Amino acid sequence: MSARDSSALRPGLDRLDPLGVVRVFLLTIFLLGIAGIAIELVLLEHYDDFWQWTPFALFGASLLVLLWLWATRSATAIKAFRATMVLFLASGAFGVFLHYDGNVEFEREMSPDVTGWPMFWEAIRGATPALAPGAMVQLGLIGLAFTIRHPALRGPMTEGASSEPRTS
Repeated sequence: MSARDSSALRPGLDRLDPLGVVRVFLLTIFLLGIAGIAIELVLLEHYDDFWQWTPFALFGASLLVLLWLWATRSATAIKAFRATMVLFLASGAFGVFLHYDGNVEFEREMSPDVTGWPMFWEAIRGATPALAPGAMVQLGLIGLAFTIRHPALRGPMTEGASSEPRTS
């Protein structure tokens, strides 16, 4: 029996949208990423100041927008999710800066004579993991990938209309 014949054993599976399947995997990865990072941040007590609350706020916002998307399947909800993912990207970049800057400050106190490349090397490997906020960038990119050619962006379908997404 060929691979094409196996669809007869699983009725309806031959009609699955491959991009829809990928979208489910991306959303699953995104949600697992949020859960894992939130747990890690709580265990690290990453909530001492305003900026440390940013990931938690973005996690909550993304979950609310996903609930909105689930309830309405609207293009506006997808656009709001995209905007939230752009905030994920910005927060990740800003978090890398904050972590690195904190490490530089600490290193300057410990070794005031160190500058240039040695300072960079010490700061990037410092006590505060400078690249850890990059996980927010990864989640933002995964979230944006989830929205690519999302069915909610197609608009209402009319009889005889093409199922291809609009190009405008």
